[in-house]
Amino acid sequence: MGRLVVVATPIGNLGDLSPRAAAALVEADLVCAEDTRRTGRLLAEVDSHAPQWSLHDHNERTQVPAVLGRLAEGAVVVLVSDAGTPAVSDPGHRLVAAAADAGHDVEAVPGPSAVLTALVASGLASERFTFEGFLPRKGERRRRRLEELAHERRTMVVFVTPHRADADLSDLARSCGGDRRAVLGRELTKLHEEYLRGSLDDLAARASDLRGELTLVVAGAPEEQVVASMEELVARVRALQAEGLAPRAAVKQVAAGADVTTRQLYDAVNV
Repeated sequence: MGRLVVVATPIGNLGDLSPRAAAALVEADLVCAEDTRRTGRLLAEVDSHAPQWSLHDHNERTQVPAVLGRLAEGAVVVLVSDAGTPAVSDPGHRLVAAAADAGHDVEAVPGPSAVLTALVASGLASERFTFEGFLPRKGERRRRRLEELAHERRTMVVFVTPHRADADLSDLARSCGGDRRAVLGRELTKLHEEYLRGSLDDLAARASDLRGELTLVVAGAPEEQVVASMEELVARVRALQAEGLAPRAAVKQVAAGADVTTRQLYDAVNV
């Protein structure tokens, strides 16, 4: 049987590639990479001549049978993503599951992770946390996720892209409360790494200036939240409507972060 090795690669600083990870890349019979050009530079750095196959979000399902075929021949296949640990908001989980189901050995070479890097540097509670990946882009899935996060007690780690930073931070501020503590890590481990600390409102105000890779850490909901009066909630809905949000959407968004049902708030708004 073959062996699938899941290898974490640097998220920015090449010095973070472990000796064990470098050895795995050199010894591989095949490397499955998200972007073969990017991984090719990494292979050249460690003097690996292993052939590459492309495996990304759009072709993983169709590539799995071919990779399983190589594993069945006894090959050592290394799985990498563009940066960090594969299968964490990156391709790979289908291949890992299929290889394990087929009886092949699966091992992981741990290493860089934007999730843990941002979490431990944030200074927010890390005993329990949840990783949320990227927020849904729009619609009901996005509304439901924001509603869930508003009441999440654990520290939350969220990936943010620069072109959606304004929308994501603003919506999180509305749902979780603008005064919720948060830390935004930018360009982690790279030359221009920085951490922006403050409230969600503070970070939302700076969103238009953000560039590079972003990882957001948000404090969990406090055990005892101050319950806003219905009048305050209605005022929040009115403010969102004034910004152009549809009435029902505004009610849902405010209700998501409050101790009232959507129906109760909708009725109060329409009295």
